[in-house]
Amino acid sequence: MLTVGELVEQLGGELVQGSPRLQIGRVSECAQAQPDSLVFADSRAALGEVEQSSAGAVVLDPKAAAVFPQGRAVIRSEQPRLWFARAARLLEPPPSRGGVHPSAVVPETAALGAGVRIGPMVVLGENVSIGRGSEIGAGAVIGDRVRLGDNCRIYPRVVMYAGTTVGDGVLVHAGAVLGADGFGYVRDSASGAYSKFPQQGTLVIEDDVEIGANSTIDRGALAETRIRRGTKIDNLVHIGHNCDIGEDVIIVSGTGISGSSTVGNGAVLAGQVGIGDHAHIGPGVILGGQAGVLSGKTVTREGLRPGTVLWGTPARPLTQVLREIAIVGRLAKRGAKAPPKDAE
Repeated sequence: MLTVGELVEQLGGELVQGSPRLQIGRVSECAQAQPDSLVFADSRAALGEVEQSSAGAVVLDPKAAAVFPQGRAVIRSEQPRLWFARAARLLEPPPSRGGVHPSAVVPETAALGAGVRIGPMVVLGENVSIGRGSEIGAGAVIGDRVRLGDNCRIYPRVVMYAGTTVGDGVLVHAGAVLGADGFGYVRDSASGAYSKFPQQGTLVIEDDVEIGANSTIDRGALAETRIRRGTKIDNLVHIGHNCDIGEDVIIVSGTGISGSSTVGNGAVLAGQVGIGDHAHIGPGVILGGQAGVLSGKTVTREGLRPGTVLWGTPARPLTQVLREIAIVGRLAKRGAKAPPKDAE
Protein backbone atom coordinates (compact mmCIF):
# COMPACT_ATOMS: atom_id res chain seq x y z
CA MET A 1 0.00 0.00 0.00
CA LEU A 2 0.96 3.62 -0.56
CA THR A 3 -0.60 6.81 0.70
CA VAL A 4 -2.10 9.35 -1.65
CA GLY A 5 0.65 11.74 -0.57
CA GLU A 6 3.36 9.21 -1.50
CA LEU A 7 1.80 8.66 -4.92
CA VAL A 8 1.67 12.40 -5.61
CA GLU A 9 5.25 12.80 -4.42
CA GLN A 10 6.45 10.13 -6.86
CA LEU A 11 4.17 10.86 -9.82
CA GLY A 12 3.47 14.58 -9.61
CA GLY A 13 0.03 16.07 -9.97
CA GLU A 14 -1.76 18.04 -7.25
CA LEU A 15 -3.83 16.79 -4.33
CA VAL A 16 -6.71 19.28 -4.23
CA GLN A 17 -9.09 17.47 -1.88
CA GLY A 18 -8.82 14.81 0.82
CA SER A 19 -6.12 13.55 3.15
CA PRO A 20 -2.59 12.78 1.91
CA ARG A 21 -2.54 9.97 4.51
CA LEU A 22 -5.30 7.98 2.80
CA GLN A 23 -4.00 4.46 2.10
CA ILE A 24 -4.35 3.20 -1.50
CA GLY A 25 -3.95 -0.51 -2.10
CA ARG A 26 -5.18 -1.01 -5.66
CA VAL A 27 -6.38 0.56 -8.89
CA SER A 28 -9.89 -0.33 -10.04
CA GLU A 29 -12.63 0.47 -12.46
CA CYS A 30 -15.50 2.34 -10.85
CA ALA A 31 -17.93 -0.59 -10.69
CA GLN A 32 -15.50 -2.73 -8.64
CA ALA A 33 -13.88 0.04 -6.60
CA GLN A 34 -13.40 -0.28 -2.84
CA PRO A 35 -12.54 2.40 -0.26
CA ASP A 36 -8.81 1.72 -0.79
CA SER A 37 -9.15 1.95 -4.61
CA LEU A 38 -7.84 4.57 -6.98
CA VAL A 39 -9.91 5.31 -10.12
CA PHE A 40 -9.49 7.85 -12.90
CA ALA A 41 -11.80 10.21 -14.79
CA ASP A 42 -10.90 11.93 -18.03
CA SER A 43 -14.41 13.09 -19.01
CA ARG A 44 -17.56 14.44 -17.37
CA ALA A 45 -19.35 11.16 -18.04
CA ALA A 46 -16.64 9.31 -16.15
CA LEU A 47 -17.06 11.71 -13.21
CA GLY A 48 -20.66 10.53 -12.86
CA GLU A 49 -19.43 6.95 -12.53
CA VAL A 50 -16.95 8.06 -9.87
CA GLU A 51 -19.79 9.63 -7.86
CA GLN A 52 -21.63 6.30 -7.85
CA SER A 53 -18.56 4.27 -6.86
CA SER A 54 -16.97 3.44 -3.50
CA ALA A 55 -13.51 4.58 -4.61
CA GLY A 56 -11.42 6.34 -2.01
CA ALA A 57 -9.42 8.42 -4.50
CA VAL A 58 -9.72 9.67 -8.06
CA VAL A 59 -7.22 11.22 -10.44
CA LEU A 60 -8.89 13.51 -12.97
CA ASP A 61 -8.38 16.03 -15.72
CA PRO A 62 -9.07 19.50 -14.30
CA LYS A 63 -10.88 20.45 -17.52
CA ALA A 64 -13.38 17.61 -16.96
CA ALA A 65 -14.46 18.67 -13.47
CA ALA A 66 -16.60 21.67 -12.71
CA VAL A 67 -17.21 20.28 -9.20
CA PHE A 68 -15.01 17.69 -7.51
CA PRO A 69 -16.59 14.39 -6.35
CA GLN A 70 -17.32 14.67 -2.64
CA GLY A 71 -15.95 12.39 0.04
CA ARG A 72 -12.89 11.30 -1.96
CA ALA A 73 -9.27 12.25 -2.30
CA VAL A 74 -8.92 14.13 -5.60
CA ILE A 75 -5.67 14.38 -7.56
CA ARG A 76 -5.46 16.69 -10.54
CA SER A 77 -3.31 15.70 -13.50
CA GLU A 78 -3.16 16.87 -17.11
CA GLN A 79 -2.91 13.19 -18.13
CA PRO A 80 -5.05 11.25 -15.63
CA ARG A 81 -4.99 7.97 -17.56
CA LEU A 82 -1.18 8.03 -17.67
CA TRP A 83 -0.98 8.98 -13.99
CA PHE A 84 -3.34 6.10 -13.17
CA ALA A 85 -1.25 3.62 -15.20
CA ARG A 86 1.96 4.67 -13.47
CA ALA A 87 0.26 4.46 -10.08
CA ALA A 88 -0.77 0.89 -10.93
CA ARG A 89 2.89 -0.04 -11.44
CA LEU A 90 3.83 1.43 -8.06
CA LEU A 91 1.00 -0.47 -6.35
CA GLU A 92 1.92 -3.85 -7.78
CA PRO A 93 2.82 -6.37 -5.08
CA PRO A 94 6.56 -6.91 -4.66
CA PRO A 95 7.99 -9.86 -6.60
CA SER A 96 8.50 -13.16 -4.90
CA ARG A 97 11.93 -13.88 -3.50
CA GLY A 98 14.60 -15.05 -5.90
CA GLY A 99 15.58 -18.64 -6.38
CA VAL A 100 16.03 -21.48 -8.86
CA HIS A 101 13.43 -24.25 -9.07
CA PRO A 102 14.95 -27.70 -8.56
CA SER A 103 13.71 -28.89 -11.96
CA ALA A 104 15.41 -26.07 -13.88
CA VAL A 105 18.57 -26.77 -15.92
CA VAL A 106 21.15 -24.11 -15.06
CA PRO A 107 24.74 -24.79 -16.19
CA GLU A 108 27.72 -23.62 -14.17
CA THR A 109 28.58 -21.07 -16.86
CA ALA A 110 25.29 -19.18 -16.33
CA ALA A 111 25.59 -15.85 -14.51
CA LEU A 112 22.53 -14.98 -12.40
CA GLY A 113 22.09 -11.54 -10.84
CA ALA A 114 20.72 -10.87 -7.37
CA GLY A 115 17.06 -11.79 -6.88
CA VAL A 116 16.70 -13.73 -10.15
CA ARG A 117 13.80 -16.20 -10.20
CA ILE A 118 13.99 -19.32 -12.39
CA GLY A 119 10.77 -21.33 -12.68
CA PRO A 120 10.06 -25.04 -13.13
CA MET A 121 11.49 -26.84 -16.17
CA VAL A 122 13.40 -23.79 -17.43
CA VAL A 123 16.45 -24.62 -19.55
CA LEU A 124 19.37 -22.20 -19.69
CA GLY A 125 22.15 -22.63 -22.24
CA GLU A 126 25.85 -22.10 -21.75
CA ASN A 127 27.22 -18.66 -20.87
CA VAL A 128 23.77 -17.13 -20.32
CA SER A 129 23.60 -13.89 -18.31
CA ILE A 130 20.44 -12.95 -16.40
CA GLY A 131 20.27 -9.48 -14.81
CA ARG A 132 19.19 -8.77 -11.27
CA GLY A 133 15.51 -9.02 -10.39
CA SER A 134 14.54 -10.81 -13.61
CA GLU A 135 12.11 -13.72 -13.69
CA ILE A 136 12.04 -16.68 -16.11
CA GLY A 137 8.69 -18.49 -16.25
CA ALA A 138 8.05 -22.22 -16.37
CA GLY A 139 9.26 -24.12 -19.41
CA ALA A 140 11.15 -21.24 -21.00
CA VAL A 141 14.26 -22.08 -23.04
CA ILE A 142 17.07 -19.53 -23.03
CA GLY A 143 19.79 -20.37 -25.55
CA ASP A 144 23.55 -20.13 -25.35
CA ARG A 145 25.07 -16.66 -24.85
CA VAL A 146 21.73 -14.92 -24.32
CA ARG A 147 22.08 -11.65 -22.41
CA LEU A 148 19.01 -10.64 -20.40
CA GLY A 149 18.96 -7.33 -18.54
CA ASP A 150 17.67 -6.28 -15.14
CA ASN A 151 14.05 -6.52 -13.99
CA CYS A 152 12.78 -8.43 -17.01
CA ARG A 153 9.82 -10.79 -16.92
CA ILE A 154 9.87 -13.76 -19.27
CA TYR A 155 6.59 -15.66 -19.17
CA PRO A 156 6.21 -19.44 -19.57
CA ARG A 157 7.31 -21.26 -22.73
CA VAL A 158 9.22 -18.36 -24.24
CA VAL A 159 12.13 -19.44 -26.46
CA MET A 160 15.19 -17.25 -26.98
CA TYR A 161 17.66 -18.51 -29.55
CA ALA A 162 21.40 -18.34 -29.02
CA GLY A 163 23.03 -14.91 -28.99
CA THR A 164 19.85 -12.87 -28.39
CA THR A 165 20.38 -9.69 -26.35
CA VAL A 166 17.56 -8.26 -24.22
CA GLY A 167 17.74 -4.95 -22.32
CA ASP A 168 16.33 -3.89 -18.96
CA GLY A 169 12.65 -3.93 -18.01
CA VAL A 170 11.53 -6.09 -20.94
CA LEU A 171 8.33 -8.17 -20.80
CA VAL A 172 8.02 -11.20 -23.08
CA HIS A 173 4.69 -13.02 -22.94
CA ALA A 174 4.02 -16.74 -23.20
CA GLY A 175 5.00 -18.62 -26.32
CA ALA A 176 7.01 -15.84 -27.97
CA VAL A 177 10.04 -16.94 -30.01
CA LEU A 178 12.98 -14.53 -30.25
CA GLY A 179 15.96 -14.95 -32.55
CA ALA A 180 14.80 -17.77 -34.83
CA ASP A 181 16.25 -18.02 -38.34
CA GLY A 182 14.83 -15.62 -40.89
CA PHE A 183 13.03 -16.85 -43.98
CA GLY A 184 15.83 -16.49 -46.50
CA TYR A 185 16.61 -18.81 -49.42
CA VAL A 186 18.50 -18.69 -52.70
CA ARG A 187 16.98 -20.40 -55.72
CA ASP A 188 19.05 -22.38 -58.20
CA SER A 189 17.81 -21.13 -61.58
CA ALA A 190 18.81 -24.40 -63.24
CA SER A 191 17.13 -26.91 -60.92
CA GLY A 192 14.61 -24.72 -59.10
CA ALA A 193 15.88 -26.00 -55.75
CA TYR A 194 16.24 -23.65 -52.79
CA SER A 195 19.33 -23.33 -50.57
CA LYS A 196 19.15 -21.65 -47.19
CA PHE A 197 20.89 -18.26 -47.03
CA PRO A 198 23.03 -17.91 -43.87
CA GLN A 199 21.04 -16.84 -40.83
CA GLN A 200 23.84 -16.11 -38.39
CA GLY A 201 23.15 -12.55 -37.29
CA THR A 202 21.77 -11.35 -33.97
CA LEU A 203 18.62 -10.00 -32.37
CA VAL A 204 18.76 -7.02 -30.00
CA ILE A 205 15.75 -6.02 -27.88
CA GLU A 206 16.33 -2.68 -26.17
CA ASP A 207 15.00 -1.47 -22.78
CA ASP A 208 11.30 -1.31 -21.82
CA VAL A 209 10.03 -3.30 -24.80
CA GLU A 210 6.97 -5.53 -24.39
CA ILE A 211 6.41 -8.51 -26.71
CA GLY A 212 3.01 -10.21 -26.83
CA ALA A 213 2.10 -13.87 -26.62
CA ASN A 214 3.09 -16.11 -29.54
CA SER A 215 4.84 -13.30 -31.40
CA THR A 216 8.01 -14.10 -33.33
CA ILE A 217 11.03 -11.96 -34.13
CA ASP A 218 13.79 -13.33 -36.36
CA ARG A 219 17.51 -12.74 -35.97
CA GLY A 220 19.44 -10.91 -38.66
CA ALA A 221 20.77 -12.85 -41.61
CA LEU A 222 24.35 -11.53 -41.49
CA ALA A 223 23.86 -8.44 -39.32
CA GLU A 224 21.14 -7.76 -36.71
CA THR A 225 17.45 -7.29 -36.15
CA ARG A 226 16.79 -4.53 -33.61
CA ILE A 227 13.70 -3.54 -31.62
CA ARG A 228 14.37 -0.14 -30.07
CA ARG A 229 13.50 1.27 -26.67
CA GLY A 230 9.90 1.43 -25.49
CA THR A 231 8.27 -0.35 -28.42
CA LYS A 232 5.14 -2.36 -27.62
CA ILE A 233 4.31 -5.45 -29.69
CA ASP A 234 0.93 -7.19 -29.42
CA ASN A 235 0.18 -10.93 -29.64
CA LEU A 236 0.69 -12.87 -32.88
CA VAL A 237 3.00 -10.39 -34.58
CA HIS A 238 5.85 -11.47 -36.87
CA ILE A 239 8.96 -9.38 -37.55
CA GLY A 240 11.36 -10.71 -40.15
CA HIS A 241 15.14 -10.72 -40.29
CA ASN A 242 17.23 -7.53 -40.55
CA CYS A 243 14.32 -5.28 -39.52
CA ASP A 244 14.92 -2.13 -37.51
CA ILE A 245 11.90 -1.08 -35.42
CA GLY A 246 12.21 2.39 -33.90
CA GLU A 247 11.49 3.72 -30.42
CA ASP A 248 7.96 3.84 -28.93
CA VAL A 249 6.38 2.04 -31.88
CA ILE A 250 3.00 0.31 -31.45
CA ILE A 251 2.48 -2.92 -33.43
CA VAL A 252 -0.95 -4.54 -33.08
CA SER A 253 -1.96 -8.19 -33.36
CA GLY A 254 -1.72 -10.00 -36.68
CA THR A 255 0.81 -7.62 -38.23
CA GLY A 256 3.57 -9.06 -40.39
CA ILE A 257 6.75 -7.16 -41.28
CA SER A 258 8.94 -8.70 -43.95
CA GLY A 259 12.71 -8.75 -43.81
CA SER A 260 14.99 -5.71 -44.08
CA SER A 261 12.20 -3.23 -43.40
CA THR A 262 12.39 -0.24 -41.06
CA VAL A 263 9.76 1.44 -38.91
CA GLY A 264 10.42 4.94 -37.58
CA ASN A 265 10.02 6.23 -34.04
CA GLY A 266 6.46 6.62 -32.78
CA ALA A 267 4.76 4.85 -35.69
CA VAL A 268 1.51 2.94 -35.11
CA LEU A 269 0.75 -0.27 -37.03
CA ALA A 270 -2.82 -1.42 -36.40
CA GLY A 271 -4.13 -4.98 -36.61
CA GLN A 272 -3.24 -7.19 -39.58
CA VAL A 273 -1.01 -4.63 -41.28
CA GLY A 274 1.22 -6.22 -43.91
CA ILE A 275 4.59 -4.76 -44.87
CA GLY A 276 6.69 -6.11 -47.73
CA ASP A 277 10.44 -6.57 -47.65
CA HIS A 278 12.82 -3.59 -47.79
CA ALA A 279 9.94 -1.19 -47.06
CA HIS A 280 10.37 1.92 -44.93
CA ILE A 281 7.74 3.37 -42.60
CA GLY A 282 8.57 6.90 -41.49
CA PRO A 283 8.42 8.29 -37.95
CA GLY A 284 4.91 8.89 -36.65
CA VAL A 285 3.13 7.15 -39.54
CA ILE A 286 -0.23 5.57 -38.60
CA LEU A 287 -1.26 2.52 -40.62
CA GLY A 288 -4.89 1.48 -40.08
CA GLY A 289 -6.10 -2.10 -39.81
CA GLN A 290 -5.21 -4.35 -42.76
CA ALA A 291 -3.23 -1.60 -44.50
CA GLY A 292 -0.53 -2.84 -46.84
CA VAL A 293 2.85 -1.45 -47.85
CA LEU A 294 4.41 -2.99 -50.94
CA SER A 295 7.99 -4.23 -51.04
CA GLY A 296 10.60 -1.51 -51.40
CA LYS A 297 8.14 1.34 -50.84
CA THR A 298 8.58 4.25 -48.44
CA VAL A 299 5.65 5.71 -46.50
CA THR A 300 6.02 9.02 -44.64
CA ARG A 301 3.84 11.72 -43.09
CA GLU A 302 5.14 14.31 -45.52
CA GLY A 303 2.32 16.62 -46.62
CA LEU A 304 -0.18 15.01 -44.23
CA ARG A 305 -1.82 16.48 -41.15
CA PRO A 306 -0.69 15.04 -37.80
CA GLY A 307 -2.79 12.02 -36.89
CA THR A 308 -3.67 11.11 -40.49
CA VAL A 309 -4.51 7.42 -40.78
CA LEU A 310 -3.32 5.53 -43.85
CA TRP A 311 -5.42 2.61 -45.02
CA GLY A 312 -5.81 0.11 -47.81
CA THR A 313 -3.23 -1.44 -50.14
CA PRO A 314 -1.17 0.40 -51.15
CA ALA A 315 -1.59 2.44 -47.96
CA ARG A 316 -2.95 5.96 -48.55
CA PRO A 317 -4.92 8.52 -46.50
CA LEU A 318 -8.19 7.12 -45.17
CA THR A 319 -10.16 10.08 -46.50
CA GLN A 320 -8.89 9.29 -50.00
CA VAL A 321 -9.81 5.62 -49.64
CA LEU A 322 -13.33 6.51 -48.51
CA ARG A 323 -13.79 8.82 -51.52
CA GLU A 324 -12.61 6.04 -53.83
CA ILE A 325 -15.05 3.57 -52.26
CA ALA A 326 -17.90 6.07 -52.65
CA ILE A 327 -17.06 6.62 -56.34
CA VAL A 328 -16.92 2.89 -57.03
CA GLY A 329 -20.27 2.48 -55.25
CA ARG A 330 -21.90 5.15 -57.40
CA LEU A 331 -20.49 3.61 -60.57
CA ALA A 332 -21.80 0.22 -59.52
CA LYS A 333 -25.30 1.67 -59.02
CA ARG A 334 -25.22 3.32 -62.44
CA GLY A 335 -24.14 0.04 -64.01
CA ALA A 336 -27.01 -1.79 -62.31
CA LYS A 337 -29.54 0.72 -63.73
CA ALA A 338 -28.22 0.58 -67.30
CA PRO A 339 -30.31 -1.57 -69.70
CA PRO A 340 -28.69 -4.84 -70.82
CA LYS A 341 -27.06 -4.68 -74.27
CA ASP A 342 -29.39 -7.29 -75.80
CA ALA A 343 -32.39 -5.11 -74.84
CA GLU A 344 -31.22 -2.20 -76.98
